[in-house]
This record gives sequence, C-alpha cells and structure tokens, in this order.
Amino acid sequence: MKVELERLNNDYLFEVTNSNGHRVLLDNKSKTEGSVKGISPMELLLMGLAGCSSIDVVAILNKQKINPTSIKMEVVGQRPENAVPALFNTITVKVLLEGDFSADKAKRAVALSFDKYCSVSKTLEHTAAINYEIYLNGEKV
Repeated sequence: MKVELERLNNDYLFEVTNSNGHRVLLDNKSKTEGSVKGISPMELLLMGLAGCSSIDVVAILNKQKINPTSIKMEVVGQRPENAVPALFNTITVKVLLEGDFSADKAKRAVALSFDKYCSVSKTLEHTAAINYEIYLNGEKV
C-alpha cells in the first residue's frame, strides 16, 4: 500500500493520492487565517474508521445473503485539550442500518467488525476506547 502527498499552495493545503489515482485534500483546520479547503488528518482517521467498519459490515451481511438497504455511521472522536500529541482517547460510533434482517444479525456484524476485522479499529483501540451503538430501521438494538 502506498500513497503520495504533494503540497498545493504556500499554506497547509495538500493533496494525497493513492495508487489508483484517487485523491483527498488535506488542510489544517486549526489555522487562524484563510479558509480550510480540505479534511484534517485526524478527521480522515475517523473517516477511515467509518469506512473500514462499513465495508466489514456489508461483507459480513452479504455472506448471509443480506444486503442492507442503507448503512450510515456518525463518528465522534474526543481528544484532550492542549495535549501534544492530541490522540483520540474516546471514539463513539453510531451505526445506522436499514433493511429486512434481524437485530441479532445487525449486532453480530457490527461487533465482528469493530472487535475482530476492522484494521483501523484494531489500530486505534490501543489509544482510544471505541464505543458503538446500533440502530436498525430507526430502533436502537
């Protein structure tokens, strides 16, 4: 796995490209002048957690011939103020699933992702408590 980074201006704007040519803009969201034109690296980490787990959940459910009609995640990371480095110490994930399948299957798929398969989750768990709550068709399960 390889990515390449290039600075795009005289400020904090960078473009990161993967080997398939997909691009992400990174910026410093705490800068005091100018507008923020990209995602902060720490936001990207939370996005990576949501993406990794979502891929796992879909794959786990698909193996059971279940294809959720919708999957969304809301991820909130907490970091201590004035700490350097300011690592996430708590991450809370709200998993919102829709489809015609049982709450038990939803719980099992999400638990397997966060507790066993998601490489991002397993990497972050060394510095942050990762908590998740699951909603299936609008109901907390």
